[in-house]
Amino acid sequence: MERRKPLSSKKPPAPDEDHDLIQAWIANTKPALNPVVSELDRLIRQHLDEPRYAIKWGKAYYGSPAFGWCIEVVAYDVSVNIVFLNGSRLDPRPSLGDETRYVKIKSLEELGASRIQKWIGQSCNMPGWAW
Repeated sequence: MERRKPLSSKKPPAPDEDHDLIQAWIANTKPALNPVVSELDRLIRQHLDEPRYAIKWGKAYYGSPAFGWCIEVVAYDVSVNIVFLNGSRLDPRPSLGDETRYVKIKSLEELGASRIQKWIGQSCNMPGWAW
């Protein structure tokens, strides 16, 4: 795995193979966003080989041993942010953010956009935030 500098001075979350911690996090999201977060979880997991998970700072992290942390998911009151931890290298880059790039999702219809699915696929297959 290409070692990338941490995205901040914060210690990255420790990876875990147990998806149950993500399921518990999803269960605690706002009811209106639960379908969006559940579908996003499914989409991300289908692109990751040997997926690893973590919950830290109230956020869900997805990654793999080969690439480190690739995606962070944050559920707010009315939207879900998909943060691509390697987003500055996506093609095309999502418009929000700097080194990390992100997209705000409010509905399943928005999540179904092909560009979002392409970004998920790209992000899960390139180095992200090393753990």
